[in-house]
Amino acid sequence: MKTPKSICGADCSVCGMKESCKGCLETNGCPFGERCIASEYIKLGGIEAYTEFKKVLLNEINELLDLLDIPKANKLYEIPGAYIDLGYPLPNGKTVRFLNDKRIYLGCQIEFADRGICYGVAADTSFILVCSYSVNGSNPELIMYKKR
Repeated sequence: MKTPKSICGADCSVCGMKESCKGCLETNGCPFGERCIASEYIKLGGIEAYTEFKKVLLNEINELLDLLDIPKANKLYEIPGAYIDLGYPLPNGKTVRFLNDKRIYLGCQIEFADRGICYGVAADTSFILVCSYSVNGSNPELIMYKKR
């Protein structure tokens, strides 16, 4: 199978979803059928605008993580929603998902393997989501969903 090609320079050959991805270049920035935050920025303002956006967003995320007493994130990665869209249990017993499986978000994982817990961050131009979950992705808990 041919490896998809990215607009942002991401190494698609290491992505666990490359078999279902149609590639950014081939789909005009919609590899899973919906928007990709990286391609939107790059098409409008170039790689420099996207790099600056990621820097500003990372600083904003780290300010929130500091308030939550969670270690800082080092870098943001382009991540398909389907890869990180956890269902969060609500007090009424229902489960809610906040992400669109077909979109590409910016995010990262902060691991505490010795404690068996991870913190996850997902964001785009309109929100920042912070959650925790067990190392294998089970027991997700929404910590914060903040509109930007």
